[in-house]
Amino acid sequence: MSPRRNRPKGAGSSGRSGEDDRSGRYGGWQSTESWRGEDWSVRNVAGASAQGKSYRCPGCDQLIPDGVPHVVAWPEHSGVDERRHWHKACWNAKDRRTTRVQRSRNAPRF
Repeated sequence: MSPRRNRPKGAGSSGRSGEDDRSGRYGGWQSTESWRGEDWSVRNVAGASAQGKSYRCPGCDQLIPDGVPHVVAWPEHSGVDERRHWHKACWNAKDRRTTRVQRSRNAPRF
């Protein structure tokens, strides 16, 4: 019995195109979602590719610490300047939130 081969046989046999490779480079899959009448590009970012970087989530106005998996979203018609980093839960709850979340001083930070 021969040992199992875990590596692809050649560069062309992986079955993935260059576009798929580009979207998977940062640890996640890219999709398109509709929100507020616009199409948004949404990419999941793995925690390993977010090492050494922290972002502020526009959904809850809290920091996304480095190394935490999250979502990057931007309108399809705009460029790199419009990308925003969201907590996954905040992105999923975006329709249930107001445009600007205002918290009091003694409100718990979740």
